[in-house]
Amino acid sequence: MPGLQAWLFQRISAVYLGLYTPLLLLYFIVMPPQSYAEWHVFLASPWVNSSILLFALALLVHAWVGVRDVVLDYVHPYLLRLAMLTGVAVMLIAWGFWVLRILLAVTA
Repeated sequence: MPGLQAWLFQRISAVYLGLYTPLLLLYFIVMPPQSYAEWHVFLASPWVNSSILLFALALLVHAWVGVRDVVLDYVHPYLLRLAMLTGVAVMLIAWGFWVLRILLAVTA
């Protein structure tokens, strides 16, 4: 991923994360779900489900770009760099599938 594209992805994801997090926290302060049924109704809403999926995607992109840049800047041995980036990529992909599985289970 070229530098300008990575910078743009980092900034766009940061804006979404920065706007969504306080709104979600405010919602939970004002109207916290009290039971499993309320949580299920909240998460089954298409708007909430989509926004959480977009949040997870933004968080994955943001984390990948940040960690990738740090590893590329500070880890110089090629094999160690490759191992670290592969490990981070596998973790982030697994986390993304885990979130997707949860969100799909709620809507089913």
